[in-house]
Formats: sequence, structure tokens, C-alpha cells
Amino acid sequence: MKKRHFLSGLCVAALAFGSGGMAQAQSYPVKPVRLIVPFPAGGATDLFARTLSQKLGEKMGTTLVVENRPGAGGTLGSDLAAKASPDGYTLLLSTSSTHSIGPNLNPRMPYDAVKDFTPISQVGNAPSIMLVPNSSPAKTVKEWIEYAQKNPGRLNYASSGNGTIVQLTAELFKAQANLFVVHIPYKGTALAIPDLVSGKVDVLFDSLPTGLPHVRDGRLRALGVTSLKATPLAPGVPPIADVLPGYESTTWFGLFGPKGLPPEVVARVNTAANQVLQDPEVIDKLQRFGIEPVGGTPAQFTSMLAKESAKWKKTITERKITLD
Repeated sequence: MKKRHFLSGLCVAALAFGSGGMAQAQSYPVKPVRLIVPFPAGGATDLFARTLSQKLGEKMGTTLVVENRPGAGGTLGSDLAAKASPDGYTLLLSTSSTHSIGPNLNPRMPYDAVKDFTPISQVGNAPSIMLVPNSSPAKTVKEWIEYAQKNPGRLNYASSGNGTIVQLTAELFKAQANLFVVHIPYKGTALAIPDLVSGKVDVLFDSLPTGLPHVRDGRLRALGVTSLKATPLAPGVPPIADVLPGYESTTWFGLFGPKGLPPEVVARVNTAANQVLQDPEVIDKLQRFGIEPVGGTPAQFTSMLAKESAKWKKTITERKITLD
């Protein structure tokens, strides 16, 4: 009899604890939520966070406080979020550089990009644009590939540095098109633009906000975008995938929590994020930054993360890309 009473007591306690946990999740959030941005103020991720934060806070019934924690290519802020309490009051807005590319380039990352985070929602995608000088004989992606194939080792591409998405985008292009094109790293794509315009550089895969204005001004020629399908962000510019099936390279943006984030909290933030990403004002602002709003479920985001990590791991390994 004593054993039966003891077990009954455990059941009652478990039910009480469970109902308390549910009540806590239902009342979440009861205080401001910290949204860590692991990059400096004024950058694309920071602008994205500030575009989302107010309306996301309104949907969640709280205030989202954007906190910039830059350093080590986004590693410091991401690590801070990974080690935060999984109570929903510390979230992270991060990108492919911290969760798909960085972990495959740096074996000494302080966090595990898969095990130490709870994926909540992919919130955006930023495709790049393939730019060539006006003096280039190629008017299309197909013509540029044919031109490069006839001139192995004689053409070059610029990047914003070793291990950056700009270099990886070009290397993925080279791999799929089977090209030999020389890499010239710069300290940012803005520094490469003058050499591209003058013809010293043969091609650059740049972000839309920084690359498109030069196309509109007639200084450069756009051959293709790196998204799988045509994008309204670059009207009239065809996807490279039309020539190289399956080719895609975008910078994704996503919301994470620390590992162990309660499913009820994940669902609450995910639902609010999806609602905000359908707001015309938010869509308009993001498009000005060269970002397509995405949305979706945590499961879809998790699946995308696995595919992106595998793709960049393969590219980094096969192309022998390092940070040096």
C-alpha cells in the first residue's frame, strides 16, 4: 500500500510540474527578449534584426532588444547565444557564415552548430549576382563559361577574402562548370569593383545591394543571379541555374535559440516570425536590403541547415579552401 501511495504521489507531482511548465509556456514571454546579432551594427544582419524586432515583439506581446555582439566572424555572439539559458529570453539571428560555412572551415569553433542550438525559423535569403566588366565578350552565363573554358587559367575572379561566401559562390560555380579561374582575394567586394570595372578582374559574385547599382549605372554587366529561380530583387536577370542545373548560393538568415528550447516557445516565436514576414512593410524593407523573406516551420529550417552544411563542406573540402 505504501508503494502504491508513493507512486501515486509521484504521478501527482509530475502532473503538477507538467501543468506548471505548460502554464509557463502559455504565458511566455513575460519580460523583454534579447535578440543577439553576432555582427556589427549597420550590417545586413543587423538591419534585418531591426526590421524584424519591433513587429516581432508586437506579435509576441513583448519587446525585442537587439544586442550586437560582433567578433570572430560572428562566432562570439553565436557562442554567447548557445550558452544562454534555454528559456526563450535569448534568441539569435544568424546566417550561413556562422552555421553552414564557419563550422566547416574552422575545426576549433567554440560551439557545435547543430547540437548547441534550437532552429526556430529561416527568415530570409540573400542571393548574389554575377558581374562582369562591360568589356567582357560574354553577354550570358553560357557565353562566359564557354569563354573561360577556352582560356583556362587566364581569367580571374575577385572575392571579399578567403573562406567568405563570395569565394565559395565562385568556387561552387567553377566546380559545376569545370573551370580553371584564378582567385584574387580583396578586403571586401567594394575594393574589387574599380578593378572589375576597368577589366583587371574578370568576374565577381557580389551581393545585390552593392552590385546592382553599378549595373543600373551602366558600369557593369549582370549575367545571372545565384538563386535557384528568378528573383524580383533583380528583375530581368536570369538564374545561373538555368545553365548549371541545381546551382544555388545564397546567404540565409535564421532565428535560433539555445539547445533545449521548449517546443511551446519555439512554436510561439515561429508563428510570430511567419506572421511578420508576411507584413508588406517588412517585405518592402527587406527587399531594399536585397533579402527575400522566407518563413516556414522549424523542421523545414532544420532540413535546409543540413543540406547547406553538406554542400559547403563538400565545396570546402574538394576545392581545398582555407581561411589562410
